[in-house]
Amino acid sequence: MQRIRTAIVGASGYTGMELLRLLLTHPGVELVAATSRQEAGKPLSAVFPRFNRAPGAELAFMEPDPDAIAATGAEVAFLALPHGVAAEIARALLDRGLRVIDLSADFRLRDAAVYEEFYGHAHPAPDLLTRAVYGLPEVRSETIAKADLVASPGCYPTSILLPLLPLLREKLVDHSTVVANSMSGVSGAGRKADLSLLYVECNESARAYGVPKHRHLSEIEQELSIAAGEKVTISFLPHLIPLNAGIVTTTTAKLLPGVAPERIGEALESAYAESEFVRLLGRGGCPDTKNVARTNFIDIGWQFDARTGRVILLSAEDNLGKGAGGQAVQSFNLMHGFPETAGLQNF
Repeated sequence: MQRIRTAIVGASGYTGMELLRLLLTHPGVELVAATSRQEAGKPLSAVFPRFNRAPGAELAFMEPDPDAIAATGAEVAFLALPHGVAAEIARALLDRGLRVIDLSADFRLRDAAVYEEFYGHAHPAPDLLTRAVYGLPEVRSETIAKADLVASPGCYPTSILLPLLPLLREKLVDHSTVVANSMSGVSGAGRKADLSLLYVECNESARAYGVPKHRHLSEIEQELSIAAGEKVTISFLPHLIPLNAGIVTTTTAKLLPGVAPERIGEALESAYAESEFVRLLGRGGCPDTKNVARTNFIDIGWQFDARTGRVILLSAEDNLGKGAGGQAVQSFNLMHGFPETAGLQNF
């Protein structure tokens, strides 16, 4: 297998660490650059002892300078940076001939005005929005394969979109009745000092946050609207739970009149029967985060509540895996003609 010279920009956070875990042993990757302002000059294995003796772990962190990254011969870069910061680096690396897989929110939205509404500042590179491909591999594998700028989806959106998109495409549910409730582990907030994320604040506790207009709503509604062929507005209620990593989501919607409940299972099977990383649990299946932890799988089950006429969609994923680093590597594989499962066959 050809090895692609690869960089990770922002490699010292939780998502960056997950990318390192996956890429250090990926058969098609030669890791040539990993950046961190705080850890520059230190070997990867010194900052993350878990990688000690992993091939390539002697590589030292470097400053996130586009010229220096390009000088390593990198052909592709993963950006694990905050929104608003990633766009500038993305543009610089694209100008230097690299392909970019961005894990921030900077290129997920098609409309710069929507970005400003949800993220509170003007988009830093609106001219690149039409160039970016929303990197949901189960939906856009062909365009991802040809892209030079991939916007990898958020963790919450992945957990909501994959179960719901087939139902909207086949017009099985009333999209005006959609309500999504998600629960996420604490690593979803990033690797940073924050009083609200201290152990004693999160342990033995659960709380809602970002209500009623969490930032991820923007990309969720964008992708649901594309599938439905009309504007979709939903209620989304995220919660923080005392897990290191993992997301479980329950989404409900009214079944449209005349639609048999069995159509739900048929739509999901039609969409994902051949998908490498979507595991369908069928009617009555209730996904569990422990079964997807440290993998790139998303498990999906469903049920129909005859009393209320509502479909219940249930999903579980690792927010650092299928919700972030794993999904980005899945796009990387598509972009370079590798098997979709390359570097991701862990259970």
